[in-house]
Amino acid sequence: MTVTQAWTEIGHLADLTPGEGRTYVVNGRQIAVFLLGDGTVRAVDAVCPHKGGPLADGQTDGTVVVCPLHLYAFALADGSCADDVGAVRVYPAMVNGDRIFLEPI
Repeated sequence: MTVTQAWTEIGHLADLTPGEGRTYVVNGRQIAVFLLGDGTVRAVDAVCPHKGGPLADGQTDGTVVVCPLHLYAFALADGSCADDVGAVRVYPAMVNGDRIFLEPI
């Protein structure tokens, strides 16, 4: 992916720790952003649809993030959850140089 004017810069790559998440507010929406072990970033809604848990505080294995409140796992690829608690929105994210960008929301 290449950055165009439409992408939104949200922060620096150095602000993220591999395997951990951080919440950013973009256009009034809370987004959980994760740096994976391969250097890519993934972004999903930061609030669990079940009981509002903070997904950025959840554990990730690179394919899912697990809500720290009730252990529901959400796929980082499409936001789906195997349990019937709803899904989270996934946002296209990328790294360009030392900066993190999201596609427009």
